[in-house]
Amino acid sequence: MRFIHAADIHLDSPLTGLSAYADAPADMLRTATREAFAKLVGVAIDEAVDFMVIAGDLYDGNWKDHNTGLYFARQMGRLKRAGIPVYLLYGNHDAESEMTRKLLLPDNVFVFDARKASTFIDPELKLALHGRSFKVAATTENLVATYPEPVRGMFNIGVLHTALEGNAAHAHYAPCSLDELQAKGYQYWALGHVHEYSVWRGDACVVFPGNLQGRNIRETGPRGAVMVSHDAATGQVDIERLLVDVLRWHRLEVDASSCASFVEVARAIGSRLERLLLDESPDMPLVVRVVVGGETAAHGELFGLESQLRAEVQAQVAALGHERLWLEKLRLATRAPLRPATLHDRAEALTDLQALLEEAETDEAFLKDLQTELMGLVGKAPHELQSSVPWFSDIRAGELTGLLREVAPSLMAHLAKAE
Repeated sequence: MRFIHAADIHLDSPLTGLSAYADAPADMLRTATREAFAKLVGVAIDEAVDFMVIAGDLYDGNWKDHNTGLYFARQMGRLKRAGIPVYLLYGNHDAESEMTRKLLLPDNVFVFDARKASTFIDPELKLALHGRSFKVAATTENLVATYPEPVRGMFNIGVLHTALEGNAAHAHYAPCSLDELQAKGYQYWALGHVHEYSVWRGDACVVFPGNLQGRNIRETGPRGAVMVSHDAATGQVDIERLLVDVLRWHRLEVDASSCASFVEVARAIGSRLERLLLDESPDMPLVVRVVVGGETAAHGELFGLESQLRAEVQAQVAALGHERLWLEKLRLATRAPLRPATLHDRAEALTDLQALLEEAETDEAFLKDLQTELMGLVGKAPHELQSSVPWFSDIRAGELTGLLREVAPSLMAHLAKAE
């Protein structure tokens, strides 16, 4: 027996993070979740699986556009013509959706009841599927306690939309523990809600397939569903990841420790982007957030030039292959090199200046005067700098200690080099 377990499809959910990029692939962003789902249905048909399980969050909240539901019905029609049944459980997002309540689905789609746990049995496959849909989005009771005992002599699958114990990053819906799932007596738990792929093996195989398509920079890396194979003779359960995403998000960490200038940092980023393109599938579009970090001599030169560096990186992206690579954001997280121990032994003027800068951090009168002076600069800065220079908000709030600590090492290093 082979089946596909998917969850968190979020049909027509908008992909976010590229709105500021004029050349972002708008059509691809708009249709990515549909294309990923169609790709999954195609795999199910080509592989002639016995059935498919969808463990919640088919939709993405209370969408008014019924074209989303009609699209899902068409995909279910493809599976019906191939003789593949679908067992569908509604999650927290589906509970908010008008389409969940109003659209009729083809008769190969079996929906788990929301009032109580229900069971579907396929005697030919010796299969029993147990599940309970969400009636309301904020379902915080432990639904596992309401699931029936396993059917003897059958392969029992529990279908559940849950945060599972320990997943603090996700809303605490239908909480339960891994031990509780293992103790239920089922052979497989088809879970949904958590968007990261996870597998636990024990008396039961417990699986989060992850979401089908990454939708923002928090959902990086490959995405898809799982193909599950069960050997009735041995009881062996094998799990294979099915990667069906059509656009992939990456967080690219660039270490600028060896860079001595703005230009070298820009080149280091370009080198890492080239490597990323080589490592990924040649037909996979990529959305990248670049984070530049490390202790670097270029820290002072980079200060306030985040927008300019972004423009440099965009130029490199265009040269490398604009048709499949887009820059979502660039962030600077570099640090100035530690002040050498011999700095205090340098010229008297430098020593005095260093002491003054250290004292300035707690000198309220100086900080107030500095704020007044800097506010003149902030007020005259063009609009595009108001949001791109992170220190402007601190200057307005009179919180200048961090700025002094940031500037002082670079200033001292620059003066020492000039000396």
